Amino acid sequence: MGRARRARKIAATAAYGGGGLAATAGALGALGYGLIKVEAKIARRIVGQPFEGAPEDDAVYGYGVGERTEIIVLGDSSAAGMGAETGAQTVGGIIATGLAALTGRPVRLTNEAVIGAESSDLERQLANALDRVERPHVAVILIGANDVTHRIDRATAVRHLELVVQRLRGMGVEVVVGTCPDLGTVEPIPIPLKHLLRRWSRDLAAAQTVAVVEAGGRTVSLGDLLGPEFSAAPKELFSEDQFHPSPAGYARVAAVLLPTVCAALGVGTAGDTQDRRPEPDRGETVEPVAVAAGHAVLDPGTEVSGTDLAGVDRGPRGRWAVLLRRRTSEVPPPAPAPETAESREADGEDAPNPVE
Repeated sequence: MGRARRARKIAATAAYGGGGLAATAGALGALGYGLIKVEAKIARRIVGQPFEGAPEDDAVYGYGVGERTEIIVLGDSSAAGMGAETGAQTVGGIIATGLAALTGRPVRLTNEAVIGAESSDLERQLANALDRVERPHVAVILIGANDVTHRIDRATAVRHLELVVQRLRGMGVEVVVGTCPDLGTVEPIPIPLKHLLRRWSRDLAAAQTVAVVEAGGRTVSLGDLLGPEFSAAPKELFSEDQFHPSPAGYARVAAVLLPTVCAALGVGTAGDTQDRRPEPDRGETVEPVAVAAGHAVLDPGTEVSGTDLAGVDRGPRGRWAVLLRRRTSEVPPPAPAPETAESREADGEDAPNPVE
């Protein structure tokens, strides 16, 4: 069964509430399921957890006047910024800094991501975010790695993500999802477990793409974004646990997410940050969403979003989707750690706080 077909099947099962560990075990086979269990133990022993947490990045970023852009971040340790040294070095902090620079308006970041989170935790994170932000403009979600290492049924994981995207889009909030990274690129994990992880990660990422686009969001494939450079510069792109990105690694992740965030918000002031027609000479095209999802997982940084052909948004093989390989522009360098929400509250201040 090809990846596009598997992605369609997982997403369809999620849409109808199916799944379960029994189905997962059957799909993998007894040997595959046993290897996943062993892999989880090996990964935790090898990777460890040298960090006590992630830096605080809730803050208002940037100078400027006008309406403040509200960004919420949901997801796991990569969304929280585990491995970064300051809040300005997290994915959310870098995106907020870049968006503020491009728009000339302040950006407030509210991060509810939790280290170790699975897709089932997203609904609680969203509820917490909406308690703090009445009307977000865009939500950035990074999730999936723990669903793989914790052996969560893929259809179940995708269903939780889909429900959150549907709720956000129903509120008029733009959604950008960085899909599950390719855990087969983590160097300390041995073969054959590495190959099994790669297939599981990519299948989950493809199914996430199908569900998110069907729900009205956009995805960006993270895949093995850091993998090719790891061997050459492991100390630069990965943190000391050899699993989470370093500040330089997070900057690379943010660089591929920022153009899509800008396009979702209608910000087109610089670089490839507007919605546009696909350019065939760059390998961009319009395809059924499951086919686009299968291609995207093999090409890190690829954006997939819904579109139409001749005014029709669905074809014989499902929702039409446009696959774009955006030109990433330079992200402004990480600024010094911003003033946190707690320190502003202590000073009785709620005005935008520029990052200098």
